[in-house]
Amino acid sequence: MAYVKRERKSVKKCKLCRDNVEYIDYKDIRKLREYINEKGKIIPKRINGNCAKHQRMVRRAIQRARKMMLLPYVND
Repeated sequence: MAYVKRERKSVKKCKLCRDNVEYIDYKDIRKLREYINEKGKIIPKRINGNCAKHQRMVRRAIQRARKMMLLPYVND
């Protein structure tokens, strides 16, 4: 049998870990928009490459911004 050499997928690094982010502010709408798709849903961590800790921070900040009406719940 001939062995097929497989290419490894590159693991995405968390941008927030790389920048040493300690806290994500819910008032920073520009940063939060990076983690929301065009329909207003939060992008999962397997797609945006966040670690679990920072994905929880992003989710919490987006939910707070939605409650304060800084971000929409749904984009039509």
